Amino acid sequence: MTDQSPPEDLLPHPEFLTEFPYNVFLRRFAPGEIRATRRQLERFRAFAAVGDPLADAVVEKMDRRSFERALRDGIDSVPNAPEALRALFAQVDEVPFWLDAEQLELGARAIRRGGVWGLFALRGLALMGGYLASRPDKTLVATGNLEAAAPRRLVETASWWLDATEPGGLARDAAGFQNTVRVRVMHAQVRAAMRRRRDWDYQAWDHPVNQVQTVGTLVLFSLAFLVGTQALGMRYTADERAAVVHLWRYVGFLMGVDAELLPATEADTWRVFWLEAATEFVPDEDSYRLAQALVTTVGPGGDRAVDRLTRWAVGNFVSSYSRLVLGRRNADFLGLPDNKPFQAAVLGISAANLALELARSVVPGATRLSELVGASTRRRLVGQAVDAVHADLGYSDHRPARAPLEPTG
Repeated sequence: MTDQSPPEDLLPHPEFLTEFPYNVFLRRFAPGEIRATRRQLERFRAFAAVGDPLADAVVEKMDRRSFERALRDGIDSVPNAPEALRALFAQVDEVPFWLDAEQLELGARAIRRGGVWGLFALRGLALMGGYLASRPDKTLVATGNLEAAAPRRLVETASWWLDATEPGGLARDAAGFQNTVRVRVMHAQVRAAMRRRRDWDYQAWDHPVNQVQTVGTLVLFSLAFLVGTQALGMRYTADERAAVVHLWRYVGFLMGVDAELLPATEADTWRVFWLEAATEFVPDEDSYRLAQALVTTVGPGGDRAVDRLTRWAVGNFVSSYSRLVLGRRNADFLGLPDNKPFQAAVLGISAANLALELARSVVPGATRLSELVGASTRRRLVGQAVDAVHADLGYSDHRPARAPLEPTG
């Protein structure tokens, strides 16, 4: 009989993963042992010094018109295309052997079914929880105006997320595919801008927008979506969860994530999350500042009484959701209010959603109806937000300001 016990040199969980609610998430959702060895952790950390060579080479001599033409009409439509541009499109135009169109479709439908609750998970767990990783926060605070930048950044992220998770959204000529490649190049532009700064602290903050940070973002969008919406009462089959991971695997491929890091399964995704948790989630004062800027970015614009009331209610609900899914210690550090009535409202909605989900699973046609309602709701909410903040959906105007950055030591 083969010994199936875990290796003795597995590292212990980071302390916050042993606390509520993460200890519950690990028991309820994680696929068994997800810890890493010291050697695996060191190998993972080596990618903190790696960017995206293909996109970085394009940005060195960026020709926006040629890039957009190649994205829209294919690289062969660009006369005398630079070699760097050809290399980038040779990679993104490749169809990896593992890509499964049916899984992309199922994953998109499962995400779309989340509707407004998917947006709550995106904002309240993926983005808010992501701010606990202080090193990637440094590129965000470089805008120099967090309060003004936060609404636009949130809406642009949500719009890209929506396009990428629509059924058919990752087809070559679809908005999800093309905007993913645009975001990849925008990351390279940010990386180049940070490298030009004399105040960038490589020892404290690693290389800007590195591979560890990029794969961490993918994990947040996949795992945080699944866990975050399940905390709100949503339910997914094993096939749906696998399909969601598959969709984000392909997004990661288009984003230039190294194949060694790219999660292929739900178990892989949990293991990458553990590696991120063990190395990246070290919050500092910038984590607090970003969280506070995000907290105030809620609800409709306008100064009518109903607008103010809506912003107050939505803000308290989102903050209460974040406090419940991030845990007391993290929530306190980020300055999230401890509002018991709104926390009770979150739990009440979770119970109501769970009841609806149980009914959906047995009523013929209910899943399809849920997908249609979810699609309409999230598209309408994101569309309204895009109009309100005049978002840049070409993902081209992201040159960081020259605001000084201070090493944290």
